[in-house]
Amino acid sequence: MKPSHLTQLLARLRPTVQQEAAALPEPFPGYVLFFSISDGKKQAKVVTATGTDFAGTWKQGAGRARRAAAAERMVPRWVRVDWVESVEPVTWRELRERLRRTKRNYFRNGLSLDRQFKTAFLETELNANAMLYGGADVEHAVLNERNFQRYARRRHQLDTVEFVDAEQVYVFSARGTFTSDQSKDVVLLHGAGPDASRRVLDRLEPGDVRSLIRRGSDYLATQVGPEGRFIYGWHPCFDRPINAYNSLRHASTLYAMLEAWEVTGDAKLKAAIDRSLDYLTGTMIRLVELAPSRMAAFLIDEGDEIKLGGNAVCLLALVKYNELTGTDRYLGLLDQLASGILHMQDAVSGRFSHVLNYPSLTVKEDFRIIYYDGEAAFGLMRLYGLTGDGRWLAAVERAFEHFIAAQHWKVHDHWLSYCVNELTLYRPLERYYAFGIRNFLDHLDFVLNRITTFPTLLELMMAAECMIARLQRQPELKHLLADVDLDKFYRALHARAHHLLNGHFWPELSMFFANPDRITGSFFIRHHAFRVRIDDVEHYLSGFVAYLRFLEANHAHSPT
Repeated sequence: MKPSHLTQLLARLRPTVQQEAAALPEPFPGYVLFFSISDGKKQAKVVTATGTDFAGTWKQGAGRARRAAAAERMVPRWVRVDWVESVEPVTWRELRERLRRTKRNYFRNGLSLDRQFKTAFLETELNANAMLYGGADVEHAVLNERNFQRYARRRHQLDTVEFVDAEQVYVFSARGTFTSDQSKDVVLLHGAGPDASRRVLDRLEPGDVRSLIRRGSDYLATQVGPEGRFIYGWHPCFDRPINAYNSLRHASTLYAMLEAWEVTGDAKLKAAIDRSLDYLTGTMIRLVELAPSRMAAFLIDEGDEIKLGGNAVCLLALVKYNELTGTDRYLGLLDQLASGILHMQDAVSGRFSHVLNYPSLTVKEDFRIIYYDGEAAFGLMRLYGLTGDGRWLAAVERAFEHFIAAQHWKVHDHWLSYCVNELTLYRPLERYYAFGIRNFLDHLDFVLNRITTFPTLLELMMAAECMIARLQRQPELKHLLADVDLDKFYRALHARAHHLLNGHFWPELSMFFANPDRITGSFFIRHHAFRVRIDDVEHYLSGFVAYLRFLEANHAHSPT
């Protein structure tokens, strides 16, 4: 009889599991194995097997996995097997205290309610079902008893879970391996720690980064509807859409998609870009008469707001589109959008107003968020690079007088990193380079050690690296690098790129969420309950596109 599809996938995994798994000490079962299967359409079905010897435990678990697949009428695409490596008994009270010291969604261990692992949950199960998530207002992990009980009933048919302070539970560490029906590869997964539950990639090669860019941009392409409007985002634990919209993020996501298209050349991505661009220019941008025969264009957001950053990211997207396609279709609109930004700038101080009312153009808020300043200056610089119109460079230089006086480098804004890199291309002045260096100089430890993926940190570092490389070719200004630990800089750059792998929905992770196919290939923000929003994906993509260019340039500062 021909082996079943699932049997073949399991047989592929068995040698690795047998080689890597070691017996646990008494009083625990010798072997504890978790078999997880998914067809991509539904949340993974997980079964547990325990035994004194590997062969018997494997046979038990494989049989349970086959029965689970039959009961679900599932033909698995993805199969994962985890094995327990260490166990620590704690009381519920001690566990609650440990969760209080753990950032929300960053508990990276599994949990068993009994010593024999009859009722146990992988780390991925706990997090994907929001069992340790107390809501956006609670910074640390917390037992969500309602969600815990709901999943325990489905997974183990438990009527009730008693969360009694003095009773023992068992925190465990596990590692795993994964395969799919789309590849014959067997992928080893990380154990407990910041990289837990995703595949081992010791070194990011250009091909790996290209694949990440392709998967992330493929995801964004699927989120653009026929009319060009995005599905704004998803809460993947329960497959719920994010019911909001933001015009600024529509435009900035379009910019990242264009960066990705430059890498992939994918036709479906280009079609989605064109739909999104048509919606942006035809529906979201409006013209306003500033004076007789003098028009400006503004991106209109919710509540009839005009945001400085909105106009800025429209410039970025349209300039990039012009560069990649050679069209001159949007040159007039670009001039009007930039005129709108200049309308929001004080001609003497260089300072920008951040939010206006539409259509009156009265000031709603002088200041809202620091990032608008960097976006505006960067957008104007990119337009200057396209057209050579001195108005835009002059406006940026006025803005930088304000940025320097206000010590904006203390914010470590990635947009200002982009901007100062672009500005020094055309105006290689010491004060601009010095600003760019200060923008990252005392931030390297944060870049190295930040537990969250924080994708804009990679963007900050990549733009700074371009500036540093150019500065090294200018002998009269190389003294500015005297205080920069370049070894540490490049170590931080590579570490941040690698850490972003922990924000990617690899199939071995997405399979545990409510609708795996919806999110596989996207990027998420873990501490926001694994939120996937178009602008989250945007920043991962922009960082990886810049990192790919860096790797492909064969720099001496390659990762070790």
